[in-house]
Amino acid sequence: MVKRDNAADLMGLLSNGDRDLAAMWVAEVAGSLGSRVGSAELDRELRELYEALVQALRQGAVDVHSEEMSEVRALLAELSRNRARQGFSPSETAISVFALKRVLEPMLENGSADEIPAYLRLARILDGLGLFTIETYTRTRDELITAQAEQLLELSTPVVRLWDGVIAVPLVGTLDSARTQVVMEKLLQALVDTGSEQAIIDITGVPAVDTQVAQHLLKTIVAARLMGAECTVSGISPQIAQTIVALGIEFDGIVTKASLADALKLALRRSGVDMVAHTGTRR
Repeated sequence: MVKRDNAADLMGLLSNGDRDLAAMWVAEVAGSLGSRVGSAELDRELRELYEALVQALRQGAVDVHSEEMSEVRALLAELSRNRARQGFSPSETAISVFALKRVLEPMLENGSADEIPAYLRLARILDGLGLFTIETYTRTRDELITAQAEQLLELSTPVVRLWDGVIAVPLVGTLDSARTQVVMEKLLQALVDTGSEQAIIDITGVPAVDTQVAQHLLKTIVAARLMGAECTVSGISPQIAQTIVALGIEFDGIVTKASLADALKLALRRSGVDMVAHTGTRR
């Protein structure tokens, strides 16, 4: 019985007179978000949300996690994900919920004392929905950041086909374990896709190498050998060479060259390509 009374009070608050509360809610949110969301899209989102909220309250929902609120949560999750993808802040996203409280506040000035408890109960529900919105927004942003980081790793480790049977991975920037793992995976897959037997790992643009990264590179070379390919490491700077020696990392059996050009010459010779130097003729 208490549940029905609470629902009736809340419904009465949201059905006050002839005022279009949904339209007022849309206008309040539009003023906060500016023109970054289309008016038609915003009107559709909030009116669907308003109707779902009214329906949930009519069914007796008094808690954001109740079964009656399932459609409201689904609509809010979609709204939050859209705001995260569009680049809005958490506050700008949550305002879509909290603005309804501001719309209802002026009604209390001319309302009866019985409406105040109903408003407080509805405010608690809206607070819960606002927190749900922020949580969904945060999860979506984390997923976007993770996906973007993976895409950057892919873009920062290109595999280049230099010659028939010869591929190279030119590395630039800091190497960490995650990126080195991507290097291994892309290099091995490229060996399969191109049928290459010679691979060059060029680290000219790598400022530093630590023990863990060096071990990953060694594992990559061993894995390539197991697939029938020979690896050459080029571009080892004096600083990296000193670091490798100081760390006691063994590069025995691994061919290294000072430059990518020298490594390419070696790979071509291994592939049976005869290189002939041509001198220009004088007239």
